[in-house]
Amino acid sequence: MESPAGTAPVTLQPRPSLSFWEIWNMSFGFLGIQFGFALQNANVSRIFETLGASVENIPILWIAAPVTGLVVQPIVGYFSDRTWNRLGRRRPYLLGGAILASLALRILPQFGRYFYRLFRVSRGSVT
Repeated sequence: MESPAGTAPVTLQPRPSLSFWEIWNMSFGFLGIQFGFALQNANVSRIFETLGASVENIPILWIAAPVTGLVVQPIVGYFSDRTWNRLGRRRPYLLGGAILASLALRILPQFGRYFYRLFRVSRGSVT
C-alpha cells in the first residue's frame, strides 16, 4: 500500500479470528445490554409523566434525544477529527462524554426536584 509523500509506510495487520465462544460471549453481553435498553424504554413515558409532562407532550420528549444526537454527534466528530494530543484523537471526547454521562446519571433521580426549583413552577402547573 502506498503512503503519501513524507509519511511512513502503512502496514496492515490481519484481523484476529475469533472462536465461536468468543463471539458467543460478545453476543451474550450485547443481549444483556438490549434487555437493559428495553427495560429502560418501557418505563420512560411513565418517568416523563412523573416529572410532570402531560400525555400530549410525551412524543416531543421521545424525539428530543435522537434530534440532539443528530445535531451534537457531527459537531463532536468535526472537532475530534481536528484534535490531536497525548490522549489521541477520540479519547478526550470519550472521557469528557463519560464524565458528563456519569454526572447526568447521578442527578437523574433528583431531576424532578431540580426542574421545579430551576423553573419555579409548582408540580401541578407543568404541562
